[in-house]
Amino acid sequence: MHLDHLIFAAGPAGLQAEAERLESLLGVKSVDGGLHPGFGTRIRLIPLLAGRHIEIVEVLDHPAAEKAPYGQAVRTRSALGGGWLGWVISLDDMSHYEARLDRKAVVGVRHFPDGRLLEWEQLGIRGLIADPQLPFFIRWISDPSMLPSALPATIGLDEVQIAGSRERVKEWLGQDLPDEFDGVKITFDSPSGYPGVVSASFTTPTGLVRI
Repeated sequence: MHLDHLIFAAGPAGLQAEAERLESLLGVKSVDGGLHPGFGTRIRLIPLLAGRHIEIVEVLDHPAAEKAPYGQAVRTRSALGGGWLGWVISLDDMSHYEARLDRKAVVGVRHFPDGRLLEWEQLGIRGLIADPQLPFFIRWISDPSMLPSALPATIGLDEVQIAGSRERVKEWLGQDLPDEFDGVKITFDSPSGYPGVVSASFTTPTGLVRI
């Protein structure tokens, strides 16, 4: 299991403005990630060390966004003002979780601005919608050279703070979730409002930054 990326839904100012705000906080530049045609969303990426990244996402005025669970999840979070939408775990083999959750993974695709196609499988978006503290799962299909993890990075993910229950997430994962998971501290607070990822802390050349 690899803590692959965090997802940040754009607020009312839109994708570009949200990306520029995060860039300013972290002292890095984002890159254009292109479109999710099947989900009705578009993204920008901030690469992180250890093969991780931040996905900054905006829902489009497109029929796919109304039908696809991921588009629905982004629209809901953006309607609340934007912010952290969730966390994503990558797997080498999806079959175990397909059996545990009794559903099949679906193929996702993203078109790069230059027309290249990135493909992966994903599972658990409906779990995220029902309980936003839960991660969803992906398995990358495309060549590693095309993945966000291939982008150069200068900052690292130090900690993820979640409003929710460690026991609930352990139940979802079907395994223990230690205080440090895949090199990242995972802390939990009792939810006082919207459950899910509350904040993330990053190591940068100028020090620790919490968003």
